[in-house]
Amino acid sequence: MTRATETPTDIATTVVSLATEATELETRVNELRQELANLKDRMRAISTALQQIPPT
Repeated sequence: MTRATETPTDIATTVVSLATEATELETRVNELRQELANLKDRMRAISTALQQIPPT
């Protein structure tokens, strides 16, 4: 579809679709950020535990 044949309804539908996709992507980014924070916490806990092991 070219610009000349697009209707206001087509444009509105595209905008709604893109907004929905942007919201879904934002949600996924936030989930991934939380997972990274959780991973960082787990790595820190493992590092601390490893440092507490007495040398042999």
